[in-house]
Amino acid sequence: MNRHHFAPTILRAYDIRGIYQETLSEADAHAIGMAFIACLRDRGHGVTVAVGRDGRLSSPALVAALIDGLVTAGGKVLDIGCGPTPMLYFAGVTLKCDGAIQVTGSHNPPTHNGFKMVMNGRSFFGEDIQKLGTISAAGVMPVDGGSVTQTTVFDSYVARLLQQADASDLSVVWDCGNGAAGPATAAIAEKLSGKHQVLFAEIDGHFPNHHPNPVDPATLDILRRAVAEAGAAIGIGFDGDGDRIGVIDAKGRQVPGDFLTAYLAQDIMKRRPDAPVLLDVKSSDMALDLIKKAGGDPQIWKTGHSHMKKRMAEINAPIAGEMSGHIFIADDFYGFDDALYVATRVISQMVRTGQSITDFVDRLPEQHATPELHIACSDTEKFPLMERLSTFVKSHYDLSHLTLIDGVRVRTIDGWWLVRASNTEAALVVRAEGNTIDALDRLVKNIETALSAAGLNWQAECKT
Repeated sequence: MNRHHFAPTILRAYDIRGIYQETLSEADAHAIGMAFIACLRDRGHGVTVAVGRDGRLSSPALVAALIDGLVTAGGKVLDIGCGPTPMLYFAGVTLKCDGAIQVTGSHNPPTHNGFKMVMNGRSFFGEDIQKLGTISAAGVMPVDGGSVTQTTVFDSYVARLLQQADASDLSVVWDCGNGAAGPATAAIAEKLSGKHQVLFAEIDGHFPNHHPNPVDPATLDILRRAVAEAGAAIGIGFDGDGDRIGVIDAKGRQVPGDFLTAYLAQDIMKRRPDAPVLLDVKSSDMALDLIKKAGGDPQIWKTGHSHMKKRMAEINAPIAGEMSGHIFIADDFYGFDDALYVATRVISQMVRTGQSITDFVDRLPEQHATPELHIACSDTEKFPLMERLSTFVKSHYDLSHLTLIDGVRVRTIDGWWLVRASNTEAALVVRAEGNTIDALDRLVKNIETALSAAGLNWQAECKT
């Protein structure tokens, strides 16, 4: 009987994540493998599990321990090796696996790592992860018959990304950030028409050129300069595991994920008029309006790739997107967040419609919004603080103006503001969008007042 207790901070809302050799170790990985097989059996599923990893320095050791745990519990492992998380999702679907697990730290610092999991074609998250922790603590018995097979899906994955892709004569710059998406990106760029420059395609867990977070404007500086020097039509960057995209237009402007979703929705709504389109709670009112004008039914939902995929399936949405660059396409695709596929869709739409992403941004009205701001707040304190904040806003604002599905989003005559607890780092996430510059200033003051009432001095803790 193998019993194991996890550090409670690593069992997150939509994946398992911690600091290597502090809150997350090989022993945790082994226990995750054993408990995952036990979960499969409890639900009456088979025990074939695809396993992949990103390029972090700790990933080989963690994936080895994970696979050992899966096999010890009797699992049949298909090891696809190093690659982007969406390639793991692709393997799970096309190889008809009962489960799939990617060892990845996503966009977090190099010392962090974690696990993204799928069971029976659906994200394994929330209560599933808590149940896994309970099963592990109770103990899992070893089972004979486990096995591991080295399997490659790289060529078939790249071929699927290129299916119906068309770059015509466009000039494109790609920035892989030394993350796991590098080799697949290079393979795509080699086969597409047009002119392509691929930066930092070599996988390197030290991330020597810049941190791979395509939402942080600073991480896109190299890409922005390369686009300008090449006179490129678009620049595309990825996070460390290839499920989030960052886009720079021909004029060097960053295109947030909510607006990129609205751009793609324009084309999809021609085939799916009135279809629901999901955006996360951090998304702009302007993006919602653009989707509505394109003929879609925009809806706000919880931030988080697992939440989004579950909700998409429930309402049959053909596309969903988050400000963070997670974009999910079920229109002629699988519905999971694949930044490489999103890139090919954006490029192909530019070619097919004649509207570049730069044209799209040129036509947007002036926006008065903060970037996504992060306030340092410990993992043990952020959720109690959010409870206090929720109590405050319920007593100070009309309930009809509150959205409380994920944090606190408050609508006022000036616009809206949001505070939510990050599920990937020890921080609160803050954002506001106003009708005017002065309105935005008032909204920011509203946030400061509310946070102060909840016990946090924003100005002392804020970091962008």
